[in-house]
Amino acid sequence: MPELFLLRHAKARRPRADQADHQRPLRRRGRRQAAAMAPALARCQALAGEVHVSGARRCVQTLEAVDAALAGEDLMARARLDEALYTFEGQALLAWLRGLPDDLERVLLIGHNPALLQLARWLCREALAALPTGGLLHLHLPGDGWQGASRHGAALVQRLLPAEASHALFQRRAPAAPELGNADLASRLHGLLHHQRRLVRAREPGVIAGIDPEFLHQYRVNLRRSRALGEALAAVAEVPGLKKRLKRIKRRAQATSELRDLDVFLENLAKEPPPLSQGGRQALHDWLLARREERHLVLCRQLAEREYAKERADWRDFLEGRPFRRALDEVKASRVEAVLAERLARHDADLAALASESPDEAFHDLRKGVKRIRYLAELDPGRHRDLLRRLKGRQNLLGDFQDLCTRQAWVVAFSGDLPEQAEACRAWRESLEQAKRALREQVMALPSLSR
Repeated sequence: MPELFLLRHAKARRPRADQADHQRPLRRRGRRQAAAMAPALARCQALAGEVHVSGARRCVQTLEAVDAALAGEDLMARARLDEALYTFEGQALLAWLRGLPDDLERVLLIGHNPALLQLARWLCREALAALPTGGLLHLHLPGDGWQGASRHGAALVQRLLPAEASHALFQRRAPAAPELGNADLASRLHGLLHHQRRLVRAREPGVIAGIDPEFLHQYRVNLRRSRALGEALAAVAEVPGLKKRLKRIKRRAQATSELRDLDVFLENLAKEPPPLSQGGRQALHDWLLARREERHLVLCRQLAEREYAKERADWRDFLEGRPFRRALDEVKASRVEAVLAERLARHDADLAALASESPDEAFHDLRKGVKRIRYLAELDPGRHRDLLRRLKGRQNLLGDFQDLCTRQAWVVAFSGDLPEQAEACRAWRESLEQAKRALREQVMALPSLSR
């Protein structure tokens, strides 16, 4: 079945009076867009077949930026520049497409709108109404080859934009944080919860794309922060219907846990190669990658479910509802301070109770408590500036301990699935245990927060 990849050139400079359209170069933003799409193109095998490029400067520079971001592809040497692709007519592209040899399985075409979009919408009923700069469409054509391309005969496999492939690009257009500098407590809580809700929604396409793990990380942060803010509110006021909705948010955040752990482990493999042979490292990398793909697929299915959309809409409506707004108006700063003092005292007691024989779970619970304290303190950041500064280092230390525990668990699972690696992994597990003991000592030496 022929596979067609349509890539629109990245963002180009505006035309000048003394410059032909054919010679327009990429903007700096365009180069960033093209570089961001490079790993996505490699991952979906778009570069595995023939690469055909319009002769326009902006298209050639798009390919150059993709090539520069990938090692060993040598795209510029094997790409085919074709002036026939410098067209804005979809029918011209269709005629070109039908001229391809039928034994060609994959083609990447880098060209221009509206021609690319017209071609895509003629080939595929599911093709969307827009293809922004740097955007990619992946289509499956019927099995009778390029010459047999027919109207609405293709299937849409994927649509991907640069801001879905790169969290750094997404951040440039992400929903802006509300101005809450002089807001009262009720307005601050309402603004923060709505902002987290918007960020969850905005990051979903990047999470589904699965190219940049930072999307999942921040999506998870937004869910957990929403829950923590809601729990802070529930601790100081009676809000009908809040607790059951917080349980849903908790469940959605938990569904991302293993996938995030795998992302962190894979990232650490590159920074700190494990004490395994080259073959063992490759086996571990492949094993982790396979587990990651499995969990990512499960998460994508969950995000596509009708139940997820219903929960999302219900949370939005709940935040806008009168009962919630009335409950917010009853929240007093003095009550928040009282709950914060209680949590600080509980943290200090839990910290003092830690001992060398304490289970790992006790340290994990301490980390969760630190997060809850932080979210409460952030309701009045000016007042709690010093506390927030101290909490940051403490949270990082406890987070490092959590990462080591998670890594250790995955090493055990890996050696269980591949018994031939068990002996090599035994020494690695011991080194991780030593690192955990060192972090335990650092945590137990921390001063109380109430001082």
